[in-house]
Amino acid sequence: MTVNSKRWSVVSGQWAASSIQKAFLITGYCFLSTFLFIGCQPEPGAVPLAVSGTPAGEAEELLATPMPERPKYQPGELVDYLAQTGDTIPVLAIRFNTTVEEILEANTFIPSEATTLPPGMPMQVPIYYKSFWGTPFKILPDSLYVNGPAQVDFDTQAFVDQHPGWLRDYRNYVAGARRTGAGIIDYVAQNFSISPRLLLALLEYQTGALTKPSIPAEVDEYYPLGQTQRKYRGLYLQLVWAANTLNNGYYGWRTGNLTTIQIPGGTIEHPDPWQTAASVAFQYYFSVGYSGNDFQVDIGPEGVAQVYKGLFGNPWAEVQTHIPGSLQQPEMYLPFEGGKTWAYTGGPHTGWGTGEPWSAIDFAPSGVRGCGSTNEWATAMMSGVVTRSESGIVEIDADGDGDPRTGWTIFYLHIASYQRAPLGTEIEVGDKIGHPSCEGGTSTGTHIHIARKYNGEWIAAEGPLGFDLEGWLVHNGDKPYQGTMTRFSSTVIANVNASFESYITASER
Repeated sequence: MTVNSKRWSVVSGQWAASSIQKAFLITGYCFLSTFLFIGCQPEPGAVPLAVSGTPAGEAEELLATPMPERPKYQPGELVDYLAQTGDTIPVLAIRFNTTVEEILEANTFIPSEATTLPPGMPMQVPIYYKSFWGTPFKILPDSLYVNGPAQVDFDTQAFVDQHPGWLRDYRNYVAGARRTGAGIIDYVAQNFSISPRLLLALLEYQTGALTKPSIPAEVDEYYPLGQTQRKYRGLYLQLVWAANTLNNGYYGWRTGNLTTIQIPGGTIEHPDPWQTAASVAFQYYFSVGYSGNDFQVDIGPEGVAQVYKGLFGNPWAEVQTHIPGSLQQPEMYLPFEGGKTWAYTGGPHTGWGTGEPWSAIDFAPSGVRGCGSTNEWATAMMSGVVTRSESGIVEIDADGDGDPRTGWTIFYLHIASYQRAPLGTEIEVGDKIGHPSCEGGTSTGTHIHIARKYNGEWIAAEGPLGFDLEGWLVHNGDKPYQGTMTRFSSTVIANVNASFESYITASER
């Protein structure tokens, strides 16, 4: 096997000269150790690249120079790649226009059953050239995109109060409460699991929300982010549209479903294979929205990236790893009482909003018409503490620290207010958390909607980290809400009408 004549130093996070044999041994050992023990990871901050092969510390030098273009690689040519947080082999195969088999053949130390790759792990990927590749400039690391561990100590209200912009005095009635501008940011960030810092930077970039005492004349006060559909009128709904659009870009790239972007003017681009999901999220957002600037400015060094850095500092200075290598789902159970039979009414579909990510599935008790009430119980799929309990929603945090932005969480939607588990309740597997209903969001019938997050990132219902509920594995359909669950030779087919083929029985506990 031919390998690079440099090795990755786990201690320093730098490249160091070594023999070919030593490179193979160290890289392979490190990777296998990571998959077995989740160890041997490079120091955070040493991995991120502004352009492939350029350390993050040199990123500022790129701001004053034109972005380099990718060469026309020979078919199957091996290119160097450092695994990024959340990477999986199937998705890398899509991004580099290659196959899983070819990647595994070029990197024999990677187990075929690998889930997430260890961030910073050096590897070589066979690449097949595509025309019209997009910019290699990276706007933001993924750990700063999600509403995860990096946002735990951030106080949105205090930050907004320190700035003289119009957002500081903004007030509006949203979701049953009168909220401040900062409160609206936090509410959207919580629901879509997207960084409040990111939303603030976007709002400042497009409207001067933190620095201008009033909304600029060129900005429509009812449609400040440029989405002029009446259903998105007002700041809150503009932010809902923005967060939903960003998530479609982020998770579309994360799962391999987004491979092209149509930029203003009609040109089709393929996002650069080395890009972060966060950067592609911005590229997608500015491709479908209007900021008042040129698209290339928006996604370049002088666009939203510059505003983010001005508000919060260099995002590449100390990058965290929010999705570790070899991540595994903890043991989870079907979300209803043992021995009971419910219908699998919704295959993989969005966790929140519309479109991506397909992270949620639905179950419904039998014998309930429309949005009728039921005495059936939704139950805890894993142990933890209730960190959110409000209209239609229960969220369980598995690590017990009381913060759903860290570790594994289960998000339940359409839980009835009556007998709903209160905030702070310590929960064991199988405990009752509430009754299915139509409360919260849009629903055509009584059911529950469940989705998972890890460190603030929605986890796709199918894939290397797909749902595993008592051995039942989830598979996508051709469209949202379609699909199957399989266990050994048994198959359950999702059906919104709760047909016999959708019935599934929970094991006795």
